Amino acid sequence: EDLVSKSIAPVKKEYLLPPSLSVITKEKKSKRQLKRERQQEQKSVLHICPAIAKTGSVDSCQYLNKCRFSHDLEAFQAQKPADLPGNCPFCPYGLACRFFGTHKKKSSEVNGLNKDVQKLLWKNRMNFHRADSQLKLIGVNSRPLKKAKDMSLKLNSREKKSIDFRGKLYLAPLTTVGNLPFRRICKVLGADITCGEMAMGTNLLQGQASEWALLRRHSSEDLFGVQICGAYPDTIARTVELIDQECTVDFIDLNMGCPIDIVVNKGAGSALLLKPMRMKNIIQVACGTVDKPVTVKVRTGYLEGRNRIDPLIADINHWGASALTIHGRSRQQRYSKLADWDYIYQCARKAPDILQVLGNGDIFSYSDWNKHTSECPELSTCMIARGALIKPWIFTEIKEQRHWDISSGERFSVLKDFVHHGLEHWGSDTKGVETTRHFLLEWLSYTYRYVPVGLLDVIPQRLNWRPPSYFGRNDLETLMASESAADWIRISEMLLGKVPVGFTFSPKHKSNVYDRAENG
Repeated sequence: EDLVSKSIAPVKKEYLLPPSLSVITKEKKSKRQLKRERQQEQKSVLHICPAIAKTGSVDSCQYLNKCRFSHDLEAFQAQKPADLPGNCPFCPYGLACRFFGTHKKKSSEVNGLNKDVQKLLWKNRMNFHRADSQLKLIGVNSRPLKKAKDMSLKLNSREKKSIDFRGKLYLAPLTTVGNLPFRRICKVLGADITCGEMAMGTNLLQGQASEWALLRRHSSEDLFGVQICGAYPDTIARTVELIDQECTVDFIDLNMGCPIDIVVNKGAGSALLLKPMRMKNIIQVACGTVDKPVTVKVRTGYLEGRNRIDPLIADINHWGASALTIHGRSRQQRYSKLADWDYIYQCARKAPDILQVLGNGDIFSYSDWNKHTSECPELSTCMIARGALIKPWIFTEIKEQRHWDISSGERFSVLKDFVHHGLEHWGSDTKGVETTRHFLLEWLSYTYRYVPVGLLDVIPQRLNWRPPSYFGRNDLETLMASESAADWIRISEMLLGKVPVGFTFSPKHKSNVYDRAENG
C-alpha cells in the first residue's frame, strides 16, 4: 500500500535489485551539427543513387553529376553491410536491399502522394472548390489560388456517411510511435479502429512527402481514420478536401488537444480551446466540405482547473461533428496527474444522443476499460493511447477479459513482427533498416515500463506506477525491463544487426517518462 501510494510498482521482493548508480548521459548535439552530419552522411558511398541501385547501371540516373547521391557502384558494393537473414518483405531498392535476391511481395499500403498532385501543391495550383465554397458560406476569407482544374461540389449534407464507434477498441493516434508498422501489430492483437499519426495541414498542402507518409494505410486496417491539425478554417477545409480526393479513409479526426509547444504557439492543437469561435468555423467548414464523418479530439481545457469543453458539447454536435474524444487532462497538465474521468462522464451525459463521446486517458488493463464503460454507459467507447504503447496486447486482454502474463519470448516475437512490418514500410535498404531501428528504439523507450504480471504483488499494473530496479524470470525479461538506452540498442541489434559506428539514441517524446511522484 505504501509503494502504490507513492506510484511505485509493487514488484515481489525476490525480483528486486539494489539501487544502481545513476547513468551519465551524453550532451545533445545542436541542430546545426546534426544537419552537417546528415549532409556528410548523404555524400557517403553507402548512399548509392536509388536509380543506379535499382538497375545496376551507372548510366540510369537522369541527374548525372548533379545527383546528390553517390554513383560509385563498385565502392558501394565493397562497403555495403552484410545482408540480414531472412527474405525481403517488399523491395524497390535493388542492389541497396539488405535482402538482395529475395524480392517477391508487393506493397499492401495505400494513400501515397501522387507525383502530379505533389507538383500542383508545390506550384500552388491545386483547386479547392468545395473548401472555398464552404469558407464563403461561413464568411471566412481564403487565400487566392492560381488557375486550376474545376472540381465538383460537395455531396448534400443529408448524404453524409456515419460510423459507429460503440464498443469498439480504438487505438489512439500517437505521434512518432503510432506509425503504420505499430498499428499493424495492434490490429493483430485486437484493435478494431486505427488512426494515423497527427499530420499538420499546412505541410500536407505544401506537398511534403514526409507528412503525407503519416496518412498511409495498410490493408489490414479495416476501420481507419487520419488525424489532422491546423490553426485556421481555410487550412483545415482545403486539407480535408485534399484527403477526401486523394486518400482512402473512413473518417477524418481534427486535433484540438495537442499540448506540444511548437503546435500551440502556431494557434493549433489545444490553443483552439481558448478560441471557441475559431473551433466552430473549423468544425463547420470541415464537415461541410466532405461527406466522410469528421470527429474531434480535445482536452478538458487549456488551463488546469478551468474546464471549457462541457459548455460546447451541444454546439460541437450542431457544428456537424460525428464524434468527440475527450482526453481527461488540460493542456497545462500535459501527461502529469491522472486523467479526470469524472469530468469525461459529465461531458458524455451532457451530449445529445446523436453525438458519440469517447473517453481517453490512463487505460492500462481490461479492468480500467470495464470500469469506465460500466460507470458511464453514455460513453460510446474508450480510446487507448500510452497503454497500448507499453503493452499492445491490452486489446487482447480486453477482448478476452484477462490479465495476460505474457512471456519474454512472446514479447520478443511481437518485436520481430514490428521489425518485419517496418522493413516492408520504410524499406529494406540500409536507410530503411536504420529507420526501422530508430522507430523500434522509440517504442522500446515505452515498453520497458511494463512489469510482467507474474512479478507483481498487486495487479493490474497502473499506468503511473514507476517500476523499481528488478530482474526478470530469465535474461531476456531482465533485458526488456532495462531503462538504459544501451540495452534498447542491444535488443535492436538482436533483430537488425549491429548499429553503425558512432550510433547514439535519445527518445524524442516526453510522454514516455514519468512525472514527479506527487503528481500521481
